[in-house]
Amino acid sequence: MSARAIETVYVRARDDVRIGARRSGETGRALVFVHGVGSTASIWDAQLSTFGIDFRCAAVELRGNGAFEDPDPSLITRATFAADVLDVCDALRFERLTLVGCSLGGVVGFELWGRARNRIDAMAIVGSFARYPSGERYASDVCTAVIEAGDMRTFATNRASKLNLPPTRLAETIEQMACKSVPCYLASTRATWTGDYRPVLPTIDVPVLVLCGERDAIAPLALSEEIASGVAGATLAVVEDAGHVANADAPARFNGLLRDFLAASVGVA
Repeated sequence: MSARAIETVYVRARDDVRIGARRSGETGRALVFVHGVGSTASIWDAQLSTFGIDFRCAAVELRGNGAFEDPDPSLITRATFAADVLDVCDALRFERLTLVGCSLGGVVGFELWGRARNRIDAMAIVGSFARYPSGERYASDVCTAVIEAGDMRTFATNRASKLNLPPTRLAETIEQMACKSVPCYLASTRATWTGDYRPVLPTIDVPVLVLCGERDAIAPLALSEEIASGVAGATLAVVEDAGHVANADAPARFNGLLRDFLAASVGVA
């Protein structure tokens, strides 16, 4: 079974911000991946090349993530992130989708559920949270660290040391974080850590897989357990030997868990 090629597509969001996606696959259900605040869409390449065999896949490039143009930071919110996902899906003619979101991507999934639940047939939430403990303070501390570092590359080098990364992932993580602008990263940070989606959890009535990296020190297992206990019928699994970005830290194990979930929830093995 050969890997699928990945291509980049460009989209203008409804407010004219340039966004886009990395995509693979031509047939099957739509599988949409959403990256975290420190990543770009290429963090999902191991999934795009694998799942593009059976699915139409897209990894959304959220606004302000450094891959495309830098928008006005005031246009970076959880609501506009969710709108970005919908705009990419509309451009690719994905009427319904299974959403796979890591960290911020999971938050975006909850926001999207509140805005367009009729378009979601299943969700996989990775290393994320419905509410981050002391989120306002945490976001403020991260923003202070960025400002004190003086530039994104210095901050990225410092931040990467806290993510329990496999050695092979360190350089990639620094590069993906360093490509962002300071103003956009500050706005994205405030959006990431300050929401409260606990009231949303009981309303989710599609299949949900909650995944947590075994060594995730940013969003530890208790936060995944809170999501899984709040969504009726949700499945919780730990990705062995993975940190905060389990899909990239342990792609084979992650892909196996996701494939089993997809086979059970949407009928594609």
